[in-house]
Amino acid sequence: MSESVNLPALGESVTEGTVTRWLKQVGERVEVDEPLLEVSTDKVDTEIPSPVAGVIEEILVAEDETVEVGTALVKIGDGSGGGDAPAEEAPAEEAAPAAEAAPAEEAAPATEAPAEQAAPAAEAPAAEAPAAEAPAAEAAPAAESAAPAATEQAPAVAPEAPAEDATPAAEEAPAAAPEAEAPAAPAEETAPAATDSDDSDDSQAGYLTPLVRKLANERGVDLSTITGTGVGGRIRKQDVLAASEQATSSAPEAAAPAAASAPLEVSPLRGTTVPMSRLRKVIAERAVLSMQSSAQLTSVVEVDVTAVANFRNKVKDDFLAKTGTKLSFLPFFALAAAEALTAHPIINATIEDNSIVYPAQENISIAVDTERGLLTPVIRDAASLDIAGLAGEIADLAARTRDNKLTPDELSGGTFTLTNTGSRGALFDTPVVFLPQSAILGTGIVTKKPVVISDANGDSIAIRSMVYLALSYDHRIVDGADAAGFLVDMKKRLEGGDFADKLGI
Repeated sequence: MSESVNLPALGESVTEGTVTRWLKQVGERVEVDEPLLEVSTDKVDTEIPSPVAGVIEEILVAEDETVEVGTALVKIGDGSGGGDAPAEEAPAEEAAPAAEAAPAEEAAPATEAPAEQAAPAAEAPAAEAPAAEAPAAEAAPAAESAAPAATEQAPAVAPEAPAEDATPAAEEAPAAAPEAEAPAAPAEETAPAATDSDDSDDSQAGYLTPLVRKLANERGVDLSTITGTGVGGRIRKQDVLAASEQATSSAPEAAAPAAASAPLEVSPLRGTTVPMSRLRKVIAERAVLSMQSSAQLTSVVEVDVTAVANFRNKVKDDFLAKTGTKLSFLPFFALAAAEALTAHPIINATIEDNSIVYPAQENISIAVDTERGLLTPVIRDAASLDIAGLAGEIADLAARTRDNKLTPDELSGGTFTLTNTGSRGALFDTPVVFLPQSAILGTGIVTKKPVVISDANGDSIAIRSMVYLALSYDHRIVDGADAAGFLVDMKKRLEGGDFADKLGI
């Protein structure tokens, strides 16, 4: 006696699946709930467990074959029917070409991972080494620029992990900075001493003109280290300029070895040809369809997130201890987006025939970069969650997406998408809107830079944490004014930095 195992329903909107790999072959024994095969759908790749125990008697669907839900995949029995040679040989012959093709398909994601991971790993020494020599203001942006994978991006959430891993290094930089600056203090104090005590300078280097003293102060040159070329060893203007130029030219040479990154690892995919996976085909088809079926454009704003950065640094240790989740910038962006969507429902809307549908919830899809491609698990009713809730959802969905543990339903139903392109170091990009959604928000890298600040005292320049937010939208129903209003409200919320009542711990 044998029993057929059929392709189960993998989600409300999933009608078919492609067998990507058989995990058991004819003649092998399988236990209840032991994985039988891997199936790829439009939504997700997943393993199909065996509902019964027994011996594989016949494989009915070959690898790379697409069948509808309910189709018989394999026959499992007690092994008595598996002794006939023809019954065993036919599946074996069919499985052989598929088995050879499977490694070729799997080679792409498997070999991409080292190449992608090699770059951050190689850059890490370069980012850390200058931190001991550079001022704190310079060390922090270097570390923040590594911010992350997961979210984002790709990551995306891509790539959130790199961003979070780099954060501790950024926060240690201020502590190291005072030590690095300490040796420079005597040099800075030497010039004023020369002004106050002419006798000391005259006895060592002859008479110093006011011009020489002023020039030494401006260039940060320690006069006690200069041997004058003037009459009687007097220090001249040319001596100060030469010392300044020598210090400037030697600094890049000293920093060059630390700043130089290791050579990139050459990918084994170079010079090869591999078939596109089913997921890659689906992404390609939907991207082209979306661009051809909708009128897309992008609006960008620059946001000062210094208040968010300061608040995050203040609470992140306590947040990690109480929630078990690292606090990145992405939950703040998600919260600000969810709140803005409630005030601008057109950004959250969809088109059905000649009607505009305004959903009752803000279901935010989070772009996650995986070895198989970009996937977008959904945070349901995001506007009802606080920072802790959003951070937990993002971390859980990203981890299960990369581990291939999501159900198809967790990848459907999104009304708006958030993609953290800054996790890979991008300043900003113009993300593609995937139908039926009408908008997608790309968050760039958070980096420090000088910014003009205007207040009651006038204009001044300060070092601030800045980020670009790029909103791509479907111009068929969303106008530029709608997009600008949404982005400006997000900007105000983030620049206000008042998230204490929304932290959730």
